[in-house]
Amino acid sequence: MSSVSYQISLSYNQIRELVNQLPFKDKARLGKELAKQTRDKELSRLLESFRTNEIEQKEIDEEVEIVRDEIYAKTKKD
Repeated sequence: MSSVSYQISLSYNQIRELVNQLPFKDKARLGKELAKQTRDKELSRLLESFRTNEIEQKEIDEEVEIVRDEIYAKTKKD
């Protein structure tokens, strides 16, 4: 089975008119998909803004282990 792909250019208003013709259930599905894409894009942007080369994962892991050991030691004393 071969797959054929077509591309057409539509204006925002044309797309809105097409969406208005959809049944409610399909509009809801489309809305969820668009919301998911928006969230994914915003999350990616947010994660990228926190990305840094100043600290490596190894350093983070080492610090986490130190804190865990300290917490464990405190619970052993009590």
